[in-house]
Amino acid sequence: MALFLCRYRRLFLFCSPCLLLVSIYIYVSIALTYVMEHGPPGAHPVLQTHFIANGIKLSRDLAPHPVKSFWRSELNSGALWNIIQYMIDSQYNPIINPHLATNPPGISYKKDRRRSENGCSPDYEINKMMPDFLTLPTQMKDFVTTMNCRDYPLIINPLDICDRGPQAKNRAPMLLLAIKTQTADFVNREVIRGTWGRSGRIKSRGGRQRLVRRVFLLGKSKDLRTEEKLQLESDTYGDIIQWEFMDTFFNLTLKDVLFWDWFSKRCPHAHFIFKGDDDVFVATPALLDYLLAEDANERFSNGSRHPNEMETFVVGDVINNAEPLRSNGSKYYIPQSFFKGLYPPYPGGGGVVYSGSLAHRLLEVSQRVHLFPIDDVYLGMCLRRLGVNPIHHPAFLTFDFPKNERKEPCANHKILLVHKRSPAEMWQLWTETSTPSSKCKKATLRGQNK
Repeated sequence: MALFLCRYRRLFLFCSPCLLLVSIYIYVSIALTYVMEHGPPGAHPVLQTHFIANGIKLSRDLAPHPVKSFWRSELNSGALWNIIQYMIDSQYNPIINPHLATNPPGISYKKDRRRSENGCSPDYEINKMMPDFLTLPTQMKDFVTTMNCRDYPLIINPLDICDRGPQAKNRAPMLLLAIKTQTADFVNREVIRGTWGRSGRIKSRGGRQRLVRRVFLLGKSKDLRTEEKLQLESDTYGDIIQWEFMDTFFNLTLKDVLFWDWFSKRCPHAHFIFKGDDDVFVATPALLDYLLAEDANERFSNGSRHPNEMETFVVGDVINNAEPLRSNGSKYYIPQSFFKGLYPPYPGGGGVVYSGSLAHRLLEVSQRVHLFPIDDVYLGMCLRRLGVNPIHHPAFLTFDFPKNERKEPCANHKILLVHKRSPAEMWQLWTETSTPSSKCKKATLRGQNK
């Protein structure tokens, strides 16, 4: 037994140097292979062009690559708007353009717009990208040829809607009413001024007074006599904002992007903005109570202040999974040659409320979203790129009351907005909601527990 152990001891002592040399050789080989493939320790692997992976590569140190490319180098849709937006998204994508990660782009999208002595000129060459262009309705043709333009000068610009002095932030309105209207709608504007759109210190339903300001958003019309009357109206009330573009249904989106720019310069500290039509009724005192509660909840949640929470606040009658209408006879008609896909979630354009801080973000992101002919859908497109989800509130009735609910005794006291109402109905609703009965005083908003 002793002789057996002695023999193996001699063999082990003889082979040990060999085993050590083999281990060192294997280690050096592995180290050289790793450095040649991945670079020295601490170095980052070189990424391929456009971050496109070429297949599976398993490594203990790196995550597996996907089998197929994970950045689309081509767009499947041949619709005009999708193509243009894809090009804009590519231009502003920091993955494709890594320098954007450290040097965020300014508003350079304007450089591609055609200019003339009279402003931005229509692009008649773009119709070659739509094979069915000649068969489209006139409003669609007009939009397609002018959608490269979004910089229009102001014709009427009120100067004293909001205080712009040293104390402007402290004297900013709680609510700015931005109401879409057309030149000839004099009666609607007059009734709004005397009812839900009053300007000044307005008492909420709970008795608290807050500052409310009002502006009407307009393009121009072809009727010179009506335009002259509008100028007199502006001189009287000082609440008209008018731009140098034709006031058509498909140009309502221009009122959004141009208003956001006006807001950033003329009333940048307003806490909340209502943007809606001139044929809706807004329960302004109830809306003030709702906004005051939301503001308090956001700012003092759990006893601490959260000033950035309001940057995502937008509320209304939210529409989900909507599809473009393909019926040629509808004013909402969007042909497949122009846009393909579902619409993003968006609050109905009859009336929506968002924070002033979100309005500043909307102005910025709108420079990277191509104009779309339906304004509330366009708002949803901007919100999606900001990662903002609009809040649905049942008290926003952009499609009127459900069947028979309007007949309930206190129905009008449970809403924040209802569409559509005539000037006479606005007066009636204002009178009714301003002097509620003892029973209706205790009414809660639709969707809230009693």
